[in-house]
Amino acid sequence: MPELGSFALLLGLALSVYSFLAGLVALTRNEPRWKVLEESARRAGIASFATVFLAAAILVVAAFSNDFSIAYIFHHSNRELPAPYKFATLWSGQEGSLLFWSLLLSGYGLVLRLRHRTDERLFAHASVVIAAVQTFFLLLLNFAARPFAIRPGPVAADGSGLNPLLQYPEMVIHPPMLYLGYIGFTVPFAFALGALAMRYPGDKWIHITRRWTMVTWGFLTCGIFLGAHWAYYVLGWGGYWGWDPVENASLMPWLTGTAFLHSVMMQEKRGMLKTWNVWLIFSTFMLSIFGTFLTRSGVVNSVHAFAQSSIGDWFVAFLGVIALSCVYFYLKNRDHLRSDHRLESLVSRESSFLFNNLVFLVACFTVLWGTLFPVLSDWIEGHKVTVGAPFFNKVNIPVALFLLLLTAIGPLLAWRKTSLESLKRNFTWPTLGALGTGLFLLVTPASWGSPFGLRPWNSISYLYSLMTIVLSVLVGLTVLSEFVRGGRVIAGKTGASLPAAMVQLARRNTRRYGGYIVHLGVMLIMIGFAGSAFNQDQEKEMSYGDKLAIGPYTLVCQSYTQEENPNYSADIAIMQVWQGGRQIDTLYPESRMYTAAGEQQHVPTVRSTLKEDLYLVFEGQNPDTGHPIIKAHLNPLVSWIWIGVLTMVVGTILALVPNTRTLRAVVPARLGTAVSTRPAPVGAND
Repeated sequence: MPELGSFALLLGLALSVYSFLAGLVALTRNEPRWKVLEESARRAGIASFATVFLAAAILVVAAFSNDFSIAYIFHHSNRELPAPYKFATLWSGQEGSLLFWSLLLSGYGLVLRLRHRTDERLFAHASVVIAAVQTFFLLLLNFAARPFAIRPGPVAADGSGLNPLLQYPEMVIHPPMLYLGYIGFTVPFAFALGALAMRYPGDKWIHITRRWTMVTWGFLTCGIFLGAHWAYYVLGWGGYWGWDPVENASLMPWLTGTAFLHSVMMQEKRGMLKTWNVWLIFSTFMLSIFGTFLTRSGVVNSVHAFAQSSIGDWFVAFLGVIALSCVYFYLKNRDHLRSDHRLESLVSRESSFLFNNLVFLVACFTVLWGTLFPVLSDWIEGHKVTVGAPFFNKVNIPVALFLLLLTAIGPLLAWRKTSLESLKRNFTWPTLGALGTGLFLLVTPASWGSPFGLRPWNSISYLYSLMTIVLSVLVGLTVLSEFVRGGRVIAGKTGASLPAAMVQLARRNTRRYGGYIVHLGVMLIMIGFAGSAFNQDQEKEMSYGDKLAIGPYTLVCQSYTQEENPNYSADIAIMQVWQGGRQIDTLYPESRMYTAAGEQQHVPTVRSTLKEDLYLVFEGQNPDTGHPIIKAHLNPLVSWIWIGVLTMVVGTILALVPNTRTLRAVVPARLGTAVSTRPAPVGAND
């Protein structure tokens, strides 16, 4: 089987090279007689998907059949590994994950090529770009990171096993989601570069790629927060985001991709920011490749990164080719990107989008600078100077607060210019509600359960937390006011109830109101982030009957037990949770020793409520006393983060649903029955 897998990858490389070269020649000639060559290039691209799929299937079969003659299977699987993790072997290591990347990229290319009749010329250009990217990854798989390389010596009886950190259910879905986001940005990049190269008239390429970009952005969003959830429930440090270089690598393209999704509306509505949008999507794709470089080159240290290897040089060269190609076509055709209109007022939706873009780019540059600073300091001074969480928080928290403010203000501003009367009408009640919430939090005593009674006024984290909640409430109220205002108009025309009218409103313009629901999700996530200012932690050696107090809870060590299975052995602490004089729960933190890998892993246990998480870690035993060590964290509002992510997913799905265009207006009985009317103007435009 390894030979068949290697042959499939070699054939896939040949097909991708042909798809790129034949497609490029056909597009350069641009004559009817070359149409056959263009079609053959498209079909070769389709066939490349079949070969890569075959190679991936062979690697998965090798994992399930315990073929330890393949070096990759030996290093990332073992006989007792549960079936879901055997399947996840495909993306658990360097070579397999590159194969998985190539599989997803060829899958995106397959869908694009099957839909080529939407606009054959534009799709042909995009197909050539995708074939070029596919060629790069297949070159890696054939010559630099071979997943079917044979391990020297006799075949081992068992493998080394999967990294214990990856043996968690979310690792079966987190990497695919993240890769679908990373790789998916290749499609809008291909359309943007193709449209620029062919001087595509109008903004049709934006409309064609809008859903591609939203789907990709949705996958990347899910991937990032699934990674945060995995870090929270597996790494055992009590947090969900530590500004790790690989975490940052996924955040950077998300920031520029989010900016692109906002600013393309200016190009669609007003013909503005054409150059800006092209470079946003170019940057997003390059940051996706750069993130892949960070995880695979060994230039940064991370719990998420793969082992150090020489393929970093390949990625540097590829990034150089991409950058040169983008610059060349931009300089050649930049006159094609002139804006149709200019900014007319600072108090307008256009200006809010522009500020929004600038702030996203500032955040992205900050993350990029902090991530690369250790590498740059090593090159310049000969030793690495680490940039930690305090730097990122100091810069990015104010940036995030300003983004929250723009999120609340931007959607309620009018295009071109907003009147003072409109500002008063739209913002008075949301602003009063947000300020009232802040005042309520300030006067609420700690005895009522408010964490704001626990910190002094001069604590910067306290102030940031308070500002985050106030601005989040402002976002929520402005979004609610938009739904209510439009719903009342429709209710007046149709006689429907206000909730039903708001549903109709959302269905009439799913993109706009789906976006508002995404904003609600962001609001909930930010409230969850605000809770980190009030985190508490305690650590204690605990034998039978010992107690540990944290916040309103008292932890009582009931006993310890052990568990054995073929994959690992575990020491488990049985901890009673008491509150207000009564037992409310029992938690079971574990310390596992994985048999094949010979590695220890602490598996925390979490009791979650809307108010807070009680998070326990079995840290091991004190070698001097033999007593087990329990660490407890009390993390307020964390559940709001996961609820916010689900809300964002719902909003993204709604924004992808086609609009419903027809409403029914109720006519008074004396005039007749209900008749169908033309769509009302409410919510018709972004």
